[in-house]
Amino acid sequence: MDWQELTNLTRGRPFTVERVRLDDGGVAIEGTFELPQLAQLSVEDQVFVTAFVRCHGSIKEMERTFGVSYPTIKSRLNRITQALDFVETDPAPSRADVIDRLRRGEITAEQALSELEGPR
Repeated sequence: MDWQELTNLTRGRPFTVERVRLDDGGVAIEGTFELPQLAQLSVEDQVFVTAFVRCHGSIKEMERTFGVSYPTIKSRLNRITQALDFVETDPAPSRADVIDRLRRGEITAEQALSELEGPR
């Protein structure tokens, strides 16, 4: 069964994955696993996001692919964006990293305190 079949089967209702099996070793892991955000989208939205990536983010190309107008593409992108949480790509340094940099003299005590307090 692939993700599209699973998404169709659940009809958008939330579900939990409790078992994962690795294909090449017969190893199975049981627990509670959260699906990646993109896998939680409807099949139609997954297809749309895949097409957007294949079009290198070109809305004009998306208009041609789906045969719809610019505002329609933008509206759908905005709706999908609302369904996805932002993924932090530059996380704050760990406390240990800040302290190590302070010990090495790479930052001042004031800079270390500022980093440990985080953004205001």
